[in-house]
Amino acid sequence: MIQSLYSGATGMAAQQLNLNVIANNLANANTSGFKRSRIEFQDLLYQKPRAVGADAGAGNVVPTGVEIGNGSKVVSTAKLFTQGQLTQTGNKLDIAIDGDGFLEVQKPDGTSAFTRDGSLKIDGQGRVTTSDGYPVLSGFQPIAPGTTAISISGNGQVTTEGAGGTQTFRVQLSRFNNPSGLRSLGGNVYEETLASGAPEAGNAGENGFGSIQQGFLESSNVNIVEEMVNMIEAQRAYEINSKSVQTSDEMLAKIAEMKR
Repeated sequence: MIQSLYSGATGMAAQQLNLNVIANNLANANTSGFKRSRIEFQDLLYQKPRAVGADAGAGNVVPTGVEIGNGSKVVSTAKLFTQGQLTQTGNKLDIAIDGDGFLEVQKPDGTSAFTRDGSLKIDGQGRVTTSDGYPVLSGFQPIAPGTTAISISGNGQVTTEGAGGTQTFRVQLSRFNNPSGLRSLGGNVYEETLASGAPEAGNAGENGFGSIQQGFLESSNVNIVEEMVNMIEAQRAYEINSKSVQTSDEMLAKIAEMKR
């Protein structure tokens, strides 16, 4: 009887975390380059008063046993790196990655991070940066003062024109064997981990890397309708688990009343 209380409590806690993940997805429905998370559950260890396959004597074995579960737990909040919709902005420094790949940026401590957010800016030194001021690496060269036109082709070829003449360089992308293994840092950036593997650099539009679309931004891959359905399911699962706790409490109350 008491075990059902704890099992119901683990289910309620798991569904609360589920709702937290859904809420974060919805909160970032308009965040450029955001990738939704999916929560994953596992059942807890089982009590086994009677083991399956135990010796029943005379060469016989027990065909089925007694296994009593102890509830559930959250084991993963995996990022889903499916493609988001490309939205046209017309801004010459807005780029969207159509396919596989990340832009490499430099954090303030000098280490590298990676992003899908292509809303780029130019700082006072001519460096191409993110909205948080992180310099974009990936082969980006400083933009010379007086530049009047910037053209970025699908294969990452960048051409700038201005009073100082024409400048040409090529942007590369990075990808990972397991992008879901990247660590989320906030600010639309991720960092490499042992689970993600080392980044592989390559030219846009070649060898499976995505192409670069200038004047576009990649929208979040959050489907609001799907998240609302998930929210309803999480709410109902929470209510059902709370009902099992309530029912267990009522049964214990009945036992307590037997003495009267």
